[in-house]
Amino acid sequence: MAEVIVVGGGIAGLCAGALLARDGHHVVLLERDGTAPPASPEDLWSAWERRGVGQFRMLHFFLARFREHAEAELPEVVTAMEEAGALRSNPLDGMPEAMSGGSRPGDERFTVLTGRRPVVEAAICRAVADQPGLELRRATAVRGLLGGEPVRPGVPHVKGVVTEDGTELHADLVVDASGRRSPLPGWLAAIGARPPEEEREDSGFLYYGRHFRSSDGSVPPAFGPLLQPYGSVSVLTLPADNGTWGVGVITSGSDAALRRLRLPEVWERVVKSYPLVAHWLDGEPISGVDVMANIEDRHRRYWCDGAPCATGVLAVGDSWACTNPSLGRGASIGLQHVLCLRDLLREVPAADASDLLTRWDEVTSAVVEPLYRDTLAFDRHRLAEIRAELEGVPYETEDPGWLLGQALRHGAAKDPDLLRGFLSVSLLLERGGDVLSRPGVAERAIALGQPEPAPGPDREQLLTLVGG
Repeated sequence: MAEVIVVGGGIAGLCAGALLARDGHHVVLLERDGTAPPASPEDLWSAWERRGVGQFRMLHFFLARFREHAEAELPEVVTAMEEAGALRSNPLDGMPEAMSGGSRPGDERFTVLTGRRPVVEAAICRAVADQPGLELRRATAVRGLLGGEPVRPGVPHVKGVVTEDGTELHADLVVDASGRRSPLPGWLAAIGARPPEEEREDSGFLYYGRHFRSSDGSVPPAFGPLLQPYGSVSVLTLPADNGTWGVGVITSGSDAALRRLRLPEVWERVVKSYPLVAHWLDGEPISGVDVMANIEDRHRRYWCDGAPCATGVLAVGDSWACTNPSLGRGASIGLQHVLCLRDLLREVPAADASDLLTRWDEVTSAVVEPLYRDTLAFDRHRLAEIRAELEGVPYETEDPGWLLGQALRHGAAKDPDLLRGFLSVSLLLERGGDVLSRPGVAERAIALGQPEPAPGPDREQLLTLVGG
């Protein structure tokens, strides 16, 4: 069993700490923010400060894949989320039978368990706090890595971390779960490691999100997918915990004409113009219009010239790769990545540092990276589609993955099998290529997936609504 340091006490870090401690490792989890979560959902939303998480109060949604993994591996987390008021729902519930084809065995896999980020993170924290072998230290920021004797020629080895107050903490393995703002490349450079292979670009999207609460604990019914594209914008409607929900308008970051969406009265006027989502405003606002910009698509492979950048340290979740969050995949991919680490450490001990990092690169590339690549491809096509809309021309591409995926989306309203395939992809239960490769699925999608414009303003009407 290993001595493990996990850097970052967010969702991926907490789950990593709990899973590794349950396997018998001794885990010290270091979180730079010092405030423990308050008890009530109201205080969590209004008062809990997590300065290390930039998107802490932005729109969040936890997909069926997250619930599926949590029920199998961290059942106490599921219990804590439900006790905190997290919403358990299934998109097939309440659908007209003509669309869903009625209830079928296996439909329970589409169930989600979701809530606002502060509520979910606090529930996970409470669930794992007493896990034997897990020590959570708040208000403990990491300054850098502690170098040790190399175990592979020319490759620095990490034997722990140095905190901001100069304390040296030793470990057999350091797990970086510090999120989108991970400073790991700089820490590695400071001990002489070569830089990771990095892909980095602005995702190109800009979010205008707002949260609401009902008076009776209910959430509005969904009259379409949670993410609905409307020409040059997309609209998100995300049910959450304790009768709350979030609504977001997503634009291209270059669409200066829509910047007035930051004004609540303009934002409300625009959302009300979409008949399928207007009823999501029938609640009490519990936030202003929060704006999230400069969202990076970023991927780091800690591998150089056939060898790891360093041994004794690895990155999980958003510290490894992060994308535009509109598809809600971050937490699910992060938990999948953490499970890969747990399973790998059952096969390769942390003491075998070189083999561990070699296998980690292989497992990450095979299991987790395809999910990142799928997300990135979708975002790039959607951004190009918006760009074409702004230029007043049709969007054209020869990418069969995008064309078949859009046919699946449009055909989902007309065929119960296509509907379940679309939900499997949307909720990250399966990849699009796996669904579309089944006999007859692509053919039915092509036959039925002709686009039908959703009701809402065209570009000229949208600009009039925005005004200014």
